[in-house]
Amino acid sequence: MRLKSVKLTNFRGYQGTTIIPIDEAMTGIVGRNDFGKSTILEALAIFFEAEGAKADKNDMNCFRLAEGENQFEITCEFDELPESLVLDENVQTTLAEELLLNSDGYFEVVKTFKATTSGKPDKTFIRCQHPYEEGLNNLLGLKIADLKKLGKERDVEVAVADKRVASQWRQAIRSASQPLNLTETLLDVDKGLSTEGKSVWGKIQDQLPTFALFKADRESSDGDAEAKNPLQQAVKEAQSALQAQITALEEQIEQSVLDVAGRTLDKLREMAPELANELTPRFKDKPKWTFNFTLDGENGIPINKRGSGVRRLILLNFFRAEAEKVVAGSQRKVIYAIEEPETSQHPNYQIMLMKALLDLANQDNRQILVTTHVPALAGLIPIEGVRYVTKNDDGVPIVKMPSDDVLKEAAESLGVLPETGMERAKGVVLVEGKSDVTFLRHATKSLKNAGHIHASLDESGIVPLQTGGSGNVKHWVTHKLADDLGLPWCVFLDSDIGGSPEQVKSIQKRKAEVEAQGRAFYSTRKREIENYLCPELIKVESGQEVTYTDTCDAKKIIGSAVGMKPDDVIDRYWPLMTAEKIIERSKYDDAGDERYELVELSQQIIALVE
Repeated sequence: MRLKSVKLTNFRGYQGTTIIPIDEAMTGIVGRNDFGKSTILEALAIFFEAEGAKADKNDMNCFRLAEGENQFEITCEFDELPESLVLDENVQTTLAEELLLNSDGYFEVVKTFKATTSGKPDKTFIRCQHPYEEGLNNLLGLKIADLKKLGKERDVEVAVADKRVASQWRQAIRSASQPLNLTETLLDVDKGLSTEGKSVWGKIQDQLPTFALFKADRESSDGDAEAKNPLQQAVKEAQSALQAQITALEEQIEQSVLDVAGRTLDKLREMAPELANELTPRFKDKPKWTFNFTLDGENGIPINKRGSGVRRLILLNFFRAEAEKVVAGSQRKVIYAIEEPETSQHPNYQIMLMKALLDLANQDNRQILVTTHVPALAGLIPIEGVRYVTKNDDGVPIVKMPSDDVLKEAAESLGVLPETGMERAKGVVLVEGKSDVTFLRHATKSLKNAGHIHASLDESGIVPLQTGGSGNVKHWVTHKLADDLGLPWCVFLDSDIGGSPEQVKSIQKRKAEVEAQGRAFYSTRKREIENYLCPELIKVESGQEVTYTDTCDAKKIIGSAVGMKPDDVIDRYWPLMTAEKIIERSKYDDAGDERYELVELSQQIIALVE
């Protein structure tokens, strides 16, 4: 399941009900300090019962409390629902078949809390379109014996293929009662979804995303979750990936124990039948699988006793590692919520962290939520994921979705500025980072000097500007200024072909967005600009022999071979590429015709101002 939205009702500063849509990849909650950004992440932590997250009486909105209201709510909507799930007897069903979806076809969970709470929810409901007729409104809470009795009363036995399976009885009863009268229902999971064995609600919970919150101001107590996190989150993910095997093992253990208990009762029945008939074998609690993991230094000082900078640096590299991990086994979503990733970090590390999070967000089973008020980071957030938190005239927090007016307001409020340099430009090419600037400037200069094109970028007055990518707030601010100045602009990005399908999909999405604005979008035919480097040149300069294809991760391969940061590879070697080598490395075949990609690309970009 994917988190689609969170609704806050009378929670802290949010009066009434505020709906915050959650982006499928990255949601950036931006705004000034103390406007209610962190409240959203903490509400989610309470909802998902994250470690150390508990509601308390101070979470009740004080104004609503004064008006006589006595509870607050945290509600989550989910889409991308499982195609099937097992609720009982290893037989597949769906949330739709069990009538557990709301009027929009989403799965919606409502958790209510008393104003005097000091912990867990008072009630947990599923808001759904459900039958209200007596006898049909509580089928999910009936034990198999009760379902059989009701089924016999409604004469549906013949329609039940396997009379041991509760879900088949439910479907037969519903089918015989068509048309069903459905109404919006708050189905209490403790009353309406509890049968023998593991509850229906418990099995649905196994399908919900896992959630991890990394706060900016965690206390450094010995029990602090940050002493375990982020690596403790890796434990949760490993368990999630093996959930099917864990469930199967639990069922085997349960069946074995119940078999022993049954045989014990049979023997007891021979001696004391009255006593045996009074006893029912059951498990009191669900098995708990607990693994605690942390990193200890040679000096024995735990992570939580190290400086905040060290802890956040570990966090940075956890996300970098996660972004590169090939995820397999589990289809369960993981939500990472990071409060103020800039905390206690050098500006360069802040940017690295945000880029790692952006890469992670492109994975199918990941969702990222970040809060920030730092312009450099806010500028990197994809436009569709921006949620601007501000306050209305009454001082109540409100959340605004991205539009031109909202993006302008957010950019001005946070101080997100366009890239400098447009004051002297005749045209603008928007690129991701400084390596792209080096790449385009050297390519056009070399090709011009060798007579393959008639002008370089600098000679044409075209300025390459770094925006951290296409489709983010920085990009929007920069191209809006270019539009205001009447400057032609285009976009140049790596194609990421050969990378993850999610990365390729993201590039295609950006291409469509840019072209929809009537602007040109250019991307490399090879995976990245580093793939155009000449291996022989690197061998001459470094003494290291490297081998890579057009679609492999050349940046990482070269960086590892020569002992430098992958992001520095272009700046080190590309200026040494001659026009001849540039042409040779960008040669491609087009239906039998030999063509030269970087010559064509340079000509197209320069044509912006002609």
